[in-house]
Amino acid sequence: MPLQVEDAEILSKFQDERTRNEAFNLLLHKYQQKIYWHIRRMVIDHDDADDLVQDVFVKVWKNLPGFRNDAQLYTWMYRIATNECITFLNKKKQKNNVSLDDVSYELANTLADSSYFNGDQAQKKLQQALVTLPEKQRLVFNMKYYDDMKYEEISQVLGTSVGALKASFHLAVKKIESYLLARD
Repeated sequence: MPLQVEDAEILSKFQDERTRNEAFNLLLHKYQQKIYWHIRRMVIDHDDADDLVQDVFVKVWKNLPGFRNDAQLYTWMYRIATNECITFLNKKKQKNNVSLDDVSYELANTLADSSYFNGDQAQKKLQQALVTLPEKQRLVFNMKYYDDMKYEEISQVLGTSVGALKASFHLAVKKIESYLLARD
């Protein structure tokens, strides 16, 4: 299997019934890990992230025939993944009848117990700071910092203006700095 296949080739193969499964396998190979980590940084728990990745790729499979090339493929997939994360976190809040602060506390505890986040102390502190951020700021920070996305790409995913995204990122950075300084 080639290491990096262009999206146009994947989409072309997907249009042909005979090569549709191959196209989907190429798509999985190219994007599954990126999507997993995007989701994982939002929901923290590995099992929840795994379940959501499956849900995202089921939606991608079902909706790919209607995909229009007016957006990049990965931007479109990130939008689906982001919406799945937000829906999941909102359901978690409603199911447990808890506030967002309680969900953040629960995510921080999951993070502390997680063997999957076994990075150094600085990385763990950063993750703990991130779960205290409001959902949108955390999304923007994750996409900019970890996924190295441009503001224009994030704007397409979240449907928010570039100016608002820059403000969200700036606020997120300030809150993270405050959190880290308070813990030193």
